[in-house]
Amino acid sequence: MKKIAIAYEVVQSDREYLLARVALVDENLSCIYDKFVAPSGQVTNYRTPRTGITEDTLRDAPSFEQVRKEVANLISGCLLIGHSIVDIIKTTFICFWTNIDDMTDLVHLGTFGLDHPDDNMRDVAYYRTFRPNAMFQMNSIGQLKYCYGGRPSLKDLAWRILKERIPNGDTLGDAKAAMKLYLSVANQWQ
Repeated sequence: MKKIAIAYEVVQSDREYLLARVALVDENLSCIYDKFVAPSGQVTNYRTPRTGITEDTLRDAPSFEQVRKEVANLISGCLLIGHSIVDIIKTTFICFWTNIDDMTDLVHLGTFGLDHPDDNMRDVAYYRTFRPNAMFQMNSIGQLKYCYGGRPSLKDLAWRILKERIPNGDTLGDAKAAMKLYLSVANQWQ
């Protein structure tokens, strides 16, 4: 079965986050898809320091529905890998508390709402070996931080397991890191 890793970036609209970019890589870490997404609502914060996205970046981007269809075709029948991918793949809206850009807020994340089989998804955020300290962990610069639901961040996993740093706004780097994390334990995960 082919393996594809997904990563995404979001921008803020009032108290809702909107999908703004999606990237997919194959198991050879080659980019097979990387597109910005036209916001489906009024953007109040592009979160540029975190995402690298600006108003100009999204000006001629394809619609959410177009990107949704393209991604659905690409991931059909594959083993889908990512970090917190249930948040983007399985639900239409998901509410959770988060700490993004040093602000704690209730987030409604509009997502793909695709019907991808659970047996064909590998979420590195939930893999037990990657979460030895359920509620707190050290980040990549040695500070103790809260980790919602015991899920370590992708940046922290990449640093702790792969010894790689992922710059902010590097959606392809996020997808590659998720794939590398999965491949590092694929034999035990099956």
